[in-house]
Amino acid sequence: MAVKSEKITFTGAQGEALDARLDLPSETPRAYALFAHCFTCSKDVFAAARISQGLADRGFGVLRFDFTGLGGSSGDFANTNFSSNVGDLKAAADFLRAEYAAPQLLVGHSLGGAAVLAAAPDVEGVRAIATIGAPADVAHVAHNFGTSIEEIERTGVADVMLGGRSFTIKKQFLDDVRAQRLEDRLASIRAAILVFHAPRDEIVGIENSGKIFSAAKHPKSFVSLDDADHLLTRRSDARYVARVLSAWASRFIEEAPRAAMPLTVPGPAQTVQVAETGRGKFQQQVVSGAHSFLADEPTSYGGNDTGPGPYDLLGAALGTCTTMTLRMYAAHKGVPLDHVRVDVSHAKVHAEDCMDCGEGREGRIDRFERVITISGDLSSEQRARLLEIADRCPVHKTLEKSSVVVSRLTD
Repeated sequence: MAVKSEKITFTGAQGEALDARLDLPSETPRAYALFAHCFTCSKDVFAAARISQGLADRGFGVLRFDFTGLGGSSGDFANTNFSSNVGDLKAAADFLRAEYAAPQLLVGHSLGGAAVLAAAPDVEGVRAIATIGAPADVAHVAHNFGTSIEEIERTGVADVMLGGRSFTIKKQFLDDVRAQRLEDRLASIRAAILVFHAPRDEIVGIENSGKIFSAAKHPKSFVSLDDADHLLTRRSDARYVARVLSAWASRFIEEAPRAAMPLTVPGPAQTVQVAETGRGKFQQQVVSGAHSFLADEPTSYGGNDTGPGPYDLLGAALGTCTTMTLRMYAAHKGVPLDHVRVDVSHAKVHAEDCMDCGEGREGRIDRFERVITISGDLSSEQRARLLEIADRCPVHKTLEKSSVVVSRLTD
């Protein structure tokens, strides 16, 4: 199944703009999932990207995002903590619910796994949760700070090297992770839980998975990742997680109806039929006689860009009508016209600024511009005449005149 990745921005818990990616299958998602990345990582770290795309390849829509102050997201990392990450997760879930559908699956890697467990009781509609190499105690993350912990305690702040990069850690971060009680959150989760962990994980020991599994309520499952490393840097390990996770989650999620193409071909004569396909927010099936194609909106407008948009189709009607009109005229008059090409662009403009829009126009109007390219052994008079004939195109006349649209509802 083809996977499309859309760039998304939404507002996080601290009011900052968070950078995100929404990985989507080519058809209507079975359900939506939310992915939380590891500590100081980003949405594009190998595990996040590969697992998300693997789930999308199996029909899930997956939102992965950068926590405040990380990756492409705004904000100062030094002012964040575990609680703010949980807040960002809730904000991401609210965004999905408002714009697409509530996430039924939460997936978290490493500290992101602890974050999804902490956020889950407050995310309505969650049916399944998966953790990957997650710590059972949020304060476990502090071991990454090494000897800098003493400086943080003494001065209130220190720069710590993590993964080859320097991060400013404040005492409020330590106080926050030490105050977390993940077992209390686990006790209140009413969703299926799947724990992935590698026995040889050198960053978060395997004993953490046992504690999470013991504290979780049924239904719960455990999957060993054998010799995988903590960051799942091998592509095969991430693919395995996506494959197993998809099959497991399918038992618990409520799948969205997967609408079939609703119209039959051929359609009725002299009628254009348009109907929603149910795949994506705006995708439509268009049937005209024996012909069928898709229409959609670009991703920038919330569509999946699987076909031309309404104004694209209107521009196509003007362009095809123009080329056909010129061809008919050339054939009738014996004009040596070899080839015609028409480029059509559309814009909303103010009538008072439009020098070639005719009289009697007010306010903002639609302006279509045709750039006509013709080739052949043509004189300057013939070229000028062909430009005049282009204005006789029936669609051109329809667009320039007032039209009447009559609508009625079927019984």
